[in-house]
Amino acid sequence: MYYQVYPNITKEADYVVLASGLGGHASFWQPQIQALQAYFHVVVYDQEGCHADSAALPKDYSFFNLAEQLEQLLCHLQIKRFHFIGHALGGFIGVEWAYRFAQTSAQMLSLSLINAWQSLDAHTRRCFTTRRTLLEQAGAEAYLHAQALFLYPPTWISSHSAMLIEQEAKLQQDFPPHGNVLARLNALMHYVLDKSRCTALESLPILLLCNQDDMLVPYTQSLQLYRALCHAKLVILPQGGHASTVTQAGQVNTCLIEFLNQTDNAQLKSA
Repeated sequence: MYYQVYPNITKEADYVVLASGLGGHASFWQPQIQALQAYFHVVVYDQEGCHADSAALPKDYSFFNLAEQLEQLLCHLQIKRFHFIGHALGGFIGVEWAYRFAQTSAQMLSLSLINAWQSLDAHTRRCFTTRRTLLEQAGAEAYLHAQALFLYPPTWISSHSAMLIEQEAKLQQDFPPHGNVLARLNALMHYVLDKSRCTALESLPILLLCNQDDMLVPYTQSLQLYRALCHAKLVILPQGGHASTVTQAGQVNTCLIEFLNQTDNAQLKSA
């Protein structure tokens, strides 16, 4: 498993673990690492099955497998306390870990969910089935070329076209086995943050961060999730698209750091 730890100069600092979305790559978090490292030890990792040389994932791959990989990483690094930040699919890894491992493993100090949902709505399902069809019928190049349309606002795509073309070429060279992409997409499309999982999160500080112009996941999905997790803090940003961690990195970083520091301060006062 590839992972990278970016240490804070203070040994006593808490850890922040970052989990990316469907792509599964640690590199997704480059715009966040330096900002978070000023306050925390930062851990990023590649999810299994996300590179060209990856072994085949089982057809019944699920979020149990994704949460189990996170648990293995925490054990390997001997992390006992950590904040968790996940983007879309990555956020559900944190949910599933809290549901399955929190009682017997490390202490999750907070959970930040960026552009997440409680259950898949018709619009996002249509987007995912379109991406699946592109991969199955047109191949990786078409899948990657269309990916930007789901992730970024139109004006951002227009002004970053050359960068996106270069990025897509690199991703195509390291594109994972198609079966792995489909297995991960299938797991994501069937994941539901049900009542038992909501109950597992009741005492956990939670940040819900979403974007009004998210073309893939309507921001109303975070509103629905907020009703299920009413103790959470909800932040709605007007712009940034689905991958606002890239397009509005400064604003997203500020929101994350404010929430994490507030959480740490509240826990210190109650200690």
